[in-house]
Amino acid sequence: MTKRSASPRSTRRLAWAGRNYVLLTAATIVTSLGAHGALIATTWAVFESGGDAGDVGLVAMARFLPLVFFLLIGGAVADRIPRHRVMVAANALNFASQAVFAALVLSGTAEIWQMMVLTGLCGTGQAFFNPAAEGMLMSSVSGEQASRAFAFYRMAMHGAGIGGAALGGALVAFVGPGWVLAVDAAAFAVAGALRAFLDVGGIPERKPGGGLLADLREGWQEFVGRPWLWSIVAQFSVVVGLIGAVESVYGPLVARDELGGATPWGVALAGYGVGTVAGAVLMTRWKPRRMLLVGTLGVFPIALPSAALAVPLPAIGLTLVMFASGVAMEIFGVSWMTTMHQEIPEEKLSRVSAYDWFGSTALLPLTTALAGPAESAFGRTASLWGAAALMTVVTALVLLVPDVRNLTRRPHPAGTAGADGGTTLDALPAQPGSADAEGALGRRG
Repeated sequence: MTKRSASPRSTRRLAWAGRNYVLLTAATIVTSLGAHGALIATTWAVFESGGDAGDVGLVAMARFLPLVFFLLIGGAVADRIPRHRVMVAANALNFASQAVFAALVLSGTAEIWQMMVLTGLCGTGQAFFNPAAEGMLMSSVSGEQASRAFAFYRMAMHGAGIGGAALGGALVAFVGPGWVLAVDAAAFAVAGALRAFLDVGGIPERKPGGGLLADLREGWQEFVGRPWLWSIVAQFSVVVGLIGAVESVYGPLVARDELGGATPWGVALAGYGVGTVAGAVLMTRWKPRRMLLVGTLGVFPIALPSAALAVPLPAIGLTLVMFASGVAMEIFGVSWMTTMHQEIPEEKLSRVSAYDWFGSTALLPLTTALAGPAESAFGRTASLWGAAALMTVVTALVLLVPDVRNLTRRPHPAGTAGADGGTTLDALPAQPGSADAEGALGRRG
């Protein structure tokens, strides 16, 4: 009698759904549940302390500034020591900072400067976590099934975000932001415990380098030698910066003044999450040959939420627009990640990912800090229309880069044994002369 586990279908599944992949996905589900609620809770904690739009922007800036500052160091560290240790340490820092934040808010003693310090610590943790997590995920899946694995991973992440955003908005309204921040702290503790069990025994040992600066230079050479990579990162420096200002400052303000409070904004964010899940489902089936061209075309609808808030559309209309934006973003996200997996050597993934994250988030501190002053100078409506227009222009400019238009998906030869029983493409070198790339899991989504 034939065993079910020996079937070809089961073998294909196990190639990318091994131990590490399952642990990484489970931990990400937990943190996504907490983080999406905490995003709303932080804004309303500022409001409850008497803060205004400028204070919301300052607190957001305090998170993004250390994130940008430490990203390159975090990427180099993650390529020098076991990535799971970096991830666990970062989760521990995030747990501690969010727990103190929650305690202050619950006691009614939180001040703006304290919120800035604590969110800054959280951003520092993320700076070390993000490159390590991306490198770990890409080392845990096979080349042949990489696109499907990334799509399922992102589907799980965004699916958890749906519940986290909707539940977080409701909890902020009914029990206050402090309890939502406490849940986020607990989520980091649980996720860190799961990531401590990751198995790195099958990942090839990295050769000793020439020091931190030498590692950073090597990562920079990989980055600048690929036109598709630095051009899209430059594009997303603007796009992510503007999205950060819209989601951290303008969205909550429009919700408070025009839509009725935190709950409608939480539902709109959940609508975005539903869209990302739908996009991920689509990408489990669809493998476009020109990955970056299709992905870049998917960036255009990301400007729609800014336009919807400028009108502003009623809550149901905003939710539908956020849904469409989520679908489009996921088409880009899976395409970008698949290309990075195809083109970047495993031992350099975290460093290249760090430059990707650094460039993509570089403007976040500035845009979030200037969101309040821009509203005062130009008005909220004009600022939102300007954000939508600028996102559209920079995306159109990226299509002028030949590598972005011409990048193609290559067939994958058999790989080597992976860290958790699957196969990886660790043995395949990147090809500097080709147009191909993939990218950041948490960012853009």
